[in-house]
Amino acid sequence: MRIGLYPGTFDPITLGHIDIIRRAAILVDRLVIGVAINRDKGPLFTLEERVAMIETECAILSEQTGTEIVAHPFENLLIDCAHDVGAIDRAWPAGGHGF
Repeated sequence: MRIGLYPGTFDPITLGHIDIIRRAAILVDRLVIGVAINRDKGPLFTLEERVAMIETECAILSEQTGTEIVAHPFENLLIDCAHDVGAIDRAWPAGGHGF
């Protein structure tokens, strides 16, 4: 299963975000929208409101593409979020290039 991760604060979700989500959804079987929790930014919308907006906007895209699209709030490092949602199974060693 191909899993993609699109992280951001999505405060609010925009047409540009939707365009990227639409394009990514045709490339993967499952697309996780990582909704970053950044208390220092002072978001316009609450986390719950941002997740609800994403779920509403992505429901139609999910039906159209057949791709599962889910919102996943995260506060840790992006690499940890990627591991949590299964977008990667391991990281390259520091300074490594995989060969």
